[in-house]
Amino acid sequence: MADKTFTPLSNTEIAAFCSQTAMILRSGISSIEGISIMLEDSQNAGEKELLSAVNDTLMQTGNLTQALEDTHAYPDYMISMVRIGEQTGRLDDVMDSLAVYYEKEDSLAESIKSAVTYPLIMIVMMLLVILLLIMKVMPVFNQVFIQLGSSMSGISLVILNIGQFLNRHIAVFLLILAVLAGMIFYICFSKKRSQNFQSFFGKFKNSRQLYEKISARRFASGMALTLSSGLPPEECLNLTMDLIDDHAFRTRLEKCREELSSGNDFSEVLLSNHIFSGLYARLVSIGGRTGSMEEIMQKIADQYDEDIDVRMAGMIAAIEPTLVIILSVIVGIILLSVMLPLVSIMAGL
Repeated sequence: MADKTFTPLSNTEIAAFCSQTAMILRSGISSIEGISIMLEDSQNAGEKELLSAVNDTLMQTGNLTQALEDTHAYPDYMISMVRIGEQTGRLDDVMDSLAVYYEKEDSLAESIKSAVTYPLIMIVMMLLVILLLIMKVMPVFNQVFIQLGSSMSGISLVILNIGQFLNRHIAVFLLILAVLAGMIFYICFSKKRSQNFQSFFGKFKNSRQLYEKISARRFASGMALTLSSGLPPEECLNLTMDLIDDHAFRTRLEKCREELSSGNDFSEVLLSNHIFSGLYARLVSIGGRTGSMEEIMQKIADQYDEDIDVRMAGMIAAIEPTLVIILSVIVGIILLSVMLPLVSIMAGL
């Protein structure tokens, strides 16, 4: 048995593992032989150690689910699906579907990171330009005023004093910036970010709608995968709920689970709890009547992927000119607060 806990794998690594395993199984090779082949071909030391632990457990138990679970490197959802695949004899299909699922999850994660990273870079550049103005440029203008026998006043004097204060306490200022940068990085990119991040941005309409779409996409994709394994809707719902981070969406799914346990129709339960809306709700209704819920869920997931990409691209496209306008206004105010009094002095000479 594996006696070492490994670092959880990324979505890309999980997708690659599932894809290779599916290919091996479809070739008629057993999972035991397949893991041995992957171990021999591995060039990465960390990957080789992980596969070695999986292989050792697999050789002793013949159970791939147990072998993967003992490493603690694979997500619970994947473990549950692998268990279902082994029990139903459709492990190759399950692994192939898991590969597609985690590839999409990786694509979604990269899209979210891009949507967050780009504005942060723009904000940092704005701050650097503003700091350069108030800490380096404003003292130069102050010297010009002194040489002309005058002095700064009003807004320009306030900005000058701020710049001088920052110059005198530059070490403390840089430390505060480093702490803030670390906090922002943790909130945006750590694995525990989701609830805090979503609770804040969920108060805004556009970001709330985006989180709704992301949750609905994950739900539809997870349901398509679990339904394809032949599980009943209620068990599919239980498995898929673990994929959802959004508290509001999970609450609606809890209601769905309660209604399903009471014997209500699956498609009606989803519609009554507003899991999907608009066209997606109609598709679910059609899937319920025609018995093609698996295909409908996959179609919904694919459509949500496109919608999320379009919405994120639109948000980034809107943020860029907004930040440029804000920067232009701030820089303009700083320069005008100096230039207008300076022009008045020059005109009076």
